[in-house]
Amino acid sequence: MTVRVPSAEIEREVSLRLTRVGRTAKLKGFRPGKIPSKIVQERYGDQVRREVITDFIRTSYTHALVQEKLRPAGGPSIEPLSGDGDEQFAFRATFEIYPEITLKSMHSLSIEKPQVAITAADTDEMLDRLRDQRADWQSVERPAESGDRVIADFVGTIGKEPFTGGEGKEVPIVVGKGEVVGDFDKALTGMVADQSKSAKVKFPKDYPVNALAGKKAVFEITIHRVEEKSLPAIDEEFLQSFGITEGGVEALRERLHDNMKRELAQRLSVEIKRRALDSLRDANRIDLPKALIEQEISSMQANAMQQLNIEDPEQAPPRENFTESARRRVALGLLVQEVIRANDIKLDRARLQRRIEEQAAQFEKPAEAARMVRGDQALMAQLEAGVLEEQVVDFLLENAKTTEKSVALKDFMAISP
Repeated sequence: MTVRVPSAEIEREVSLRLTRVGRTAKLKGFRPGKIPSKIVQERYGDQVRREVITDFIRTSYTHALVQEKLRPAGGPSIEPLSGDGDEQFAFRATFEIYPEITLKSMHSLSIEKPQVAITAADTDEMLDRLRDQRADWQSVERPAESGDRVIADFVGTIGKEPFTGGEGKEVPIVVGKGEVVGDFDKALTGMVADQSKSAKVKFPKDYPVNALAGKKAVFEITIHRVEEKSLPAIDEEFLQSFGITEGGVEALRERLHDNMKRELAQRLSVEIKRRALDSLRDANRIDLPKALIEQEISSMQANAMQQLNIEDPEQAPPRENFTESARRRVALGLLVQEVIRANDIKLDRARLQRRIEEQAAQFEKPAEAARMVRGDQALMAQLEAGVLEEQVVDFLLENAKTTEKSVALKDFMAISP
């Protein structure tokens, strides 16, 4: 966008400001307000002119946006076009704008909703997990097998040089559970207490530590003990550890079923929401402003640094790690807003109130907490955005073509967030 302003207006403003400066400026050898205009011009002219031009660019750019009904998606790049003596001061502002979106019909969307039931076998498996979490380990005098735990010392080298993280003392490792690199895990099978061995280990190419990915190492391993897992009996002591004093194992199974049912409902809600929004995105491919993507990447990177307690920007996770997620967020943000606008979806105040109450219920004094939530503009804006997004998901599910597919609980939990 090219913007032009009469140079005379700029010169007039420069003159007015220099007059004001001359009244208040303090220069050695002159009384306040008595500084010759020529000296004021020499001393302050360039600075005042820069300030005036900056202000004219800002105000004329904003006015031009309103006049042309443009919605910038980021700040502009400004390029002056005029030189000294021109009758008009001109500049070119280059910027991205929000895309114009024409939504495909909601009836053209297709959303598959998983149907998941909790079976008796699922409850039994959860009960086994609880027993496994409370298992004891007993030393055995035999070679280590898959599922056993070994207590090991190890020292790793690459090219005969030790490396960070390659040494451990009396480290417990469950054999065959993927707790260590595959070659290391295989070397543990068949080892007995007080045995030492040398193992060649190749780190996978996708190993999370870049310095080790794809490298070949040699580990000197010493086993102190081989231990076998001993599961606790489902007796009175075991039941009481979960607060079950009546009803025996069936009461525990019923409680587990209820807990699993609540977790499944939450997971289903999140997964169906993801599928609904993805169907909206897949049906409406739009050009995404790079400025919005970069802003989202910066926000996600900052959140990751906060969660990882990283303060040094040099240690921040690479920006490219967030690119795809940022693109998805930006696209869905734009599309959700367009669904809201195009279908005149209004904020459900009753649903918002429930969200406030859910937030407040976590505190000792819910009523007081609810007042604090309502008084926090940032938090309220976040809650309102979340409620509107839920309303959009409901709208999509009501209007799209939906199908249902039965999925086993184990398979669903493996794919859902």
